[in-house]
Amino acid sequence: MDRLFYRPKDAAVVLGMSRTAVFRLIKSGELRSVKYEGYRLVPADALQEFARRLAKAA
Repeated sequence: MDRLFYRPKDAAVVLGMSRTAVFRLIKSGELRSVKYEGYRLVPADALQEFARRLAKAA
């Protein structure tokens, strides 16, 4: 089964950026995330949406 959610540090690896950059994107609303039982999680489809928006803007 594919992963449905990523912790910010794992999302950073997938996106090829720093953990700090991922938190900045989350805070600005550019990268969707949820909080569950104290954990910040980034849905896999949010990573794909973000990547599509980046590619389209380039």
